[in-house]
Amino acid sequence: MGEKDLIILEGEIKTPPFSSEARVEAGVLIRRIQQGEALSMPHSRPMPGIGQGCHELRITDETVSWRIAYFVDGDAIVILDVWPKKTLKTPPQVIRNCQRRLRQYQSARYGKGEGNGPK
Repeated sequence: MGEKDLIILEGEIKTPPFSSEARVEAGVLIRRIQQGEALSMPHSRPMPGIGQGCHELRITDETVSWRIAYFVDGDAIVILDVWPKKTLKTPPQVIRNCQRRLRQYQSARYGKGEGNGPK
Protein backbone atom coordinates (compact mmCIF):
# COMPACT_ATOMS: atom_id res chain seq x y z
CA MET A 1 0.00 0.00 0.00
CA GLY A 2 1.32 3.44 -0.91
CA GLU A 3 1.64 6.52 1.18
CA LYS A 4 -1.56 8.46 1.89
CA ASP A 5 -1.91 11.97 0.49
CA LEU A 6 -1.76 14.91 2.90
CA ILE A 7 -4.58 17.44 2.66
CA ILE A 8 -4.38 20.57 4.82
CA LEU A 9 -7.70 22.34 5.30
CA GLU A 10 -6.59 24.78 8.00
CA GLY A 11 -3.39 25.81 9.74
CA GLU A 12 0.30 25.69 8.96
CA ILE A 13 3.21 23.77 10.39
CA LYS A 14 6.10 26.12 9.80
CA THR A 15 8.93 27.89 11.58
CA PRO A 16 7.96 30.27 13.15
CA PRO A 17 5.73 29.86 15.11
CA PHE A 18 6.88 26.23 15.54
CA SER A 19 10.50 25.83 16.53
CA SER A 20 12.58 23.98 13.93
CA GLU A 21 12.68 20.91 16.18
CA ALA A 22 8.89 20.88 16.71
CA ARG A 23 8.28 21.33 12.97
CA VAL A 24 10.54 18.37 12.20
CA GLU A 25 8.83 16.26 14.89
CA ALA A 26 5.40 17.11 13.45
CA GLY A 27 6.64 16.22 9.96
CA VAL A 28 8.05 12.87 11.09
CA LEU A 29 4.84 11.95 12.93
CA ILE A 30 2.63 12.99 10.01
CA ARG A 31 4.80 10.94 7.64
CA ARG A 32 4.37 7.89 9.89
CA ILE A 33 0.59 8.37 9.78
CA GLN A 34 0.73 8.75 5.98
CA GLN A 35 2.57 5.43 5.81
CA GLY A 36 -0.30 3.74 7.65
CA GLU A 37 1.00 3.67 11.22
CA ALA A 38 -1.64 4.16 13.91
CA LEU A 39 -0.03 6.40 16.51
CA SER A 40 -1.11 6.37 20.15
CA MET A 41 -0.25 8.28 23.32
CA PRO A 42 1.85 10.23 23.95
CA HIS A 43 1.93 11.32 20.29
CA SER A 44 -1.71 11.03 19.31
CA ARG A 45 -5.13 10.44 20.81
CA PRO A 46 -8.57 9.86 19.31
CA MET A 47 -10.95 12.83 19.04
CA PRO A 48 -14.39 11.20 18.70
CA GLY A 49 -15.98 14.54 19.64
CA ILE A 50 -14.92 15.81 16.21
CA GLY A 51 -15.85 12.68 14.31
CA GLN A 52 -15.07 9.04 13.68
CA GLY A 53 -11.49 8.62 12.45
CA CYS A 54 -10.37 11.96 13.93
CA HIS A 55 -7.31 12.33 16.14
CA GLU A 56 -5.18 14.96 17.83
CA LEU A 57 -1.43 14.98 17.22
CA ARG A 58 0.47 16.33 20.24
CA ILE A 59 3.71 18.26 19.65
CA THR A 60 5.69 19.69 22.57
CA ASP A 61 7.66 22.79 21.63
CA GLU A 62 10.10 24.96 23.59
CA THR A 63 7.47 27.22 25.14
CA VAL A 64 4.14 25.88 23.88
CA SER A 65 2.40 22.61 23.14
CA TRP A 66 0.86 22.35 19.68
CA ARG A 67 -2.15 20.34 18.64
CA ILE A 68 -2.94 19.16 15.12
CA ALA A 69 -6.42 17.76 14.52
CA TYR A 70 -6.45 15.24 11.69
CA PHE A 71 -8.82 12.81 10.01
CA VAL A 72 -7.64 9.47 8.64
CA ASP A 73 -9.44 8.80 5.35
CA GLY A 74 -8.98 5.78 3.11
CA ASP A 75 -6.21 7.29 0.99
CA ALA A 76 -5.52 10.63 2.69
CA ILE A 77 -4.66 12.30 5.98
CA VAL A 78 -6.71 15.48 6.34
CA ILE A 79 -5.40 18.25 8.63
CA LEU A 80 -8.46 19.96 10.12
CA ASP A 81 -6.71 22.53 12.33
CA VAL A 82 -3.43 23.49 14.03
CA TRP A 83 -3.45 25.45 17.28
CA PRO A 84 -1.34 26.16 20.40
CA LYS A 85 -2.59 24.36 23.50
CA LYS A 86 -3.51 26.89 26.18
CA THR A 87 -6.10 25.05 28.28
CA LEU A 88 -6.69 21.51 29.52
CA LYS A 89 -9.67 21.02 27.21
CA THR A 90 -9.84 21.57 23.48
CA PRO A 91 -11.60 24.92 22.93
CA PRO A 92 -15.22 24.44 21.80
CA GLN A 93 -14.65 26.74 18.80
CA VAL A 94 -11.79 24.50 17.59
CA ILE A 95 -14.06 21.44 17.86
CA ARG A 96 -16.89 23.19 15.98
CA ASN A 97 -14.53 24.39 13.24
CA CYS A 98 -13.03 20.91 12.84
CA GLN A 99 -16.50 19.32 12.67
CA ARG A 100 -17.54 21.83 10.00
CA ARG A 101 -14.37 21.27 7.94
CA LEU A 102 -14.77 17.50 8.21
CA ARG A 103 -18.38 17.70 6.98
CA GLN A 104 -17.34 19.95 4.09
CA TYR A 105 -14.48 17.61 3.15
CA GLN A 106 -16.67 14.51 3.25
CA SER A 107 -19.43 16.20 1.29
CA ALA A 108 -17.01 17.38 -1.41
CA ARG A 109 -15.15 14.07 -1.49
CA TYR A 110 -18.03 11.63 -1.37
CA GLY A 111 -21.00 13.74 -2.47
CA LYS A 112 -22.95 12.71 0.58
CA GLY A 113 -24.76 14.61 3.30
CA GLU A 114 -23.26 16.12 6.40
CA GLY A 115 -20.82 13.93 8.30
CA ASN A 116 -21.08 10.79 6.18
CA GLY A 117 -18.00 8.84 5.28
CA PRO A 118 -16.97 6.85 2.22
CA LYS A 119 -19.56 5.09 0.10
